[in-house]
Order: sequence, then structure tokens, then C-alpha cells
Amino acid sequence: MSAIDHLIHANDGYVIDFPGARPVRPKLRLTVVTCMDSRLDLFGALGLHIGDAHLIRNAGGMVTDDVLRSLAISQRKLGTREVVVIHHTECGMQDFDDPTFRAELAAETGRTPGWDVPGFTDVRARVGESMAAVRSCTWLPYRDDVRGFVFDVTTAKIDEVE
Repeated sequence: MSAIDHLIHANDGYVIDFPGARPVRPKLRLTVVTCMDSRLDLFGALGLHIGDAHLIRNAGGMVTDDVLRSLAISQRKLGTREVVVIHHTECGMQDFDDPTFRAELAAETGRTPGWDVPGFTDVRARVGESMAAVRSCTWLPYRDDVRGFVFDVTTAKIDEVE
């Protein structure tokens, strides 16, 4: 069975106990920006339930233009007011070599990406940079309540970054 077939099979079981649609606006009026890493169980680790918050995930949890676009929609059209940025230990973007990666893609495809994927060496500093990017984005009407954390993938503990 392929991974996708597994998903389809699991969905058949899920729909049996599905409690029904939830409101489109997140109950906690919260958006979480984090990494796409499959080890991060945000629902379990943060006590979230379906419908509580918007979750925006990408490589490294970086606050990119696309993330800012999603945050603007989340706040302006869907009622969120708080933002949490969560990066994590043992991230694949730590020490990531963006110029080499982009060169590999260009060499293989003949097209240079219009985006970059800068790595980092200090996860706490990266959380601070991400919070600063959210706080300075004038598209966002709610920038005062932005907090950042590092999620430890070995313990599931979150540690706040001031």
C-alpha cells in the first residue's frame, strides 16, 4: 500500500466519527508559524484542537513573503489576533547551504529559483528574526502579541525566546 493509499484508508475511518464542520474563524484567534518537520505534533504539544488556530508551515518555519501574505489574510479576513512563531532543534535548515542548493536546481533544470532558502546557525536568533519580521509587517494590523519559541524535538518542550 502506498502512503497515499494509507491516507485514503485512514480517512474512511475518520469520517465515521467526524463531529462535523467547524467555524472558518479560528476559535483562539491565533496563528502558529512553524516548520514543516514531521516530528512537530502541534496539536498534542500545544493542546490544540481542530478549529482552534491557523497553522502555517514551511521549511524552517521562516517568515517569508508567502507567510506574511497568509498572516495578512488570517488577520484581516479571518479574525486572528495573536501570532506564535515556533522553530525547533535539529532542524534541516540549520547550516543549510542555500547557494549550493539553488545552483543544483539551476544546473539540473536550467531554471534558477526566484526564491531563496537561507539556512541558519542559531535557532534562537532565527526565532527573534522571525518575530521581528512579523512585528514590522505593516500589512498586519495585530503585531503586538507576537511570541516565539524553540521546540525541542527530543523532549517536546517549548522554550520561549524573548
